[in-house]
Amino acid sequence: MHEVAANPWVAFAYLVAGVCFILALRGLSSPASSQRGNRLGMVGMTIAVVTTLVTHEIASLPEMLAAIAVGGAIGIVTARRIAMTAMPQLVAAFHSLVGLAAVLVGIAAYLNPMAFGIAELVTPMIGPPFATIHIASRVEMALGVAIGAITFSGSVIAFLKLNGNMGGTPILLPARHAINLAILVAIGLLVALFAQSQAPWAFWTITLLSFAIGFLLIVPIGGADMPVVVSMLNSYSGWAAAAMGFTLGNGAMIITGALVGASGAILSYIMCRAMNRSFVSVIAGGFGAVSDAGGGGTAIDRPWKRGSAEDAAFLMSQAEQVVIVPGYGMAVAQAQHVLREMADRLKAQGVRVKYAIHPVAGRMPGHMNVLLAEANVPYDEVFELEDINGDFAQTDVAFVIGANDVTNPAAKTDKSSPIYGMPVLDVEKARNVLFIKRSMGGVGYAGVDNALFYRDNTMMLLADAKKMVEEIVKALG
Repeated sequence: MHEVAANPWVAFAYLVAGVCFILALRGLSSPASSQRGNRLGMVGMTIAVVTTLVTHEIASLPEMLAAIAVGGAIGIVTARRIAMTAMPQLVAAFHSLVGLAAVLVGIAAYLNPMAFGIAELVTPMIGPPFATIHIASRVEMALGVAIGAITFSGSVIAFLKLNGNMGGTPILLPARHAINLAILVAIGLLVALFAQSQAPWAFWTITLLSFAIGFLLIVPIGGADMPVVVSMLNSYSGWAAAAMGFTLGNGAMIITGALVGASGAILSYIMCRAMNRSFVSVIAGGFGAVSDAGGGGTAIDRPWKRGSAEDAAFLMSQAEQVVIVPGYGMAVAQAQHVLREMADRLKAQGVRVKYAIHPVAGRMPGHMNVLLAEANVPYDEVFELEDINGDFAQTDVAFVIGANDVTNPAAKTDKSSPIYGMPVLDVEKARNVLFIKRSMGGVGYAGVDNALFYRDNTMMLLADAKKMVEEIVKALG
């Protein structure tokens, strides 16, 4: 399974693939260059896969090609059918498959180490021959299986939360931090023991404990923090792939895994800073969760103002500046295209239009940016939280379409709230706030009612987001 080290073209091909991956990451840092970045990533992966198939000893090339064809067909069909609203759970599902693949490769290498070239056959004076796995390979194998198992079970929980099979409210277990710490310490000790003794029970215990800790780390995390969870699991999947790259002796896997792991970790750190969360608490699990969440899981019965599409059209047509704040509700309604049409109508009437994007709006990093790019919204009209928050005080209308938790002013004032301390968009500072929501009965993904609904300058537009925006477009003429 190890690559043909004597062939310099293998190293060169993997180097070219690695450069493509680095350029792909650079391209993905901006919406304007993201398509080019995706194409470079595809080229790099094609080079890496073809090089591996050509230069490695493979038991059955037809079977391998058939498996690639089946997997590729499933990927193409899934990508074409998946809705943008389901993209976060699709990403979580992909992460789980990467983690599971790492576990299965590690188990295969442990059961048949000679086929992987990571062991020596020892013939004792008495008894049958047995394989002794190299110590370095034992460490790589154990770490790869551990990280892969954590990634798999954690990604499954993330998928269930994102898909609505589990609630977004944190599930807080008694003494969870002590339990998590004890399991992590036990895994570390078992890895050291396995490296020394190659004991079968140690290997299988590492695997089982790692599956368990992945579950325990993600269950306590609330819905408002799920975008950080997605980026964190992305990092874990990269490190799992890199560890398996060492086991397989494949340079491309090591490079690719390290790039994914490092970029995912950096993204998680950036998002934690944007959300005022501790990066260490992300790794430990249960970040952003409190046991005495006073925000409540039901809407507050307080006076509020209801408006119509005509009211909204009149206010925005008279404004000098309108700031649009998209959220997951826009994604569910698939309203991004008609929203851009509304913005075009306003700009034609001399209104200045901007879009405000919160780092965790939606269910994964960059979710809103992808949706707006799909609707061909100009990149220079889209602003991140730190760049747009100062504009709300000079904004005539803040138009919020399905963004709940990220606009909740309670995050700045209510210490008992699960989202307390998370930076939010200061939409309440605008002269007028138009808030599209299906009904007043529901709450945000974090299970907290939004105090913004009941402010004097807020007008609630209760309807499906797409239908409401279509009515506003008609009213604008």
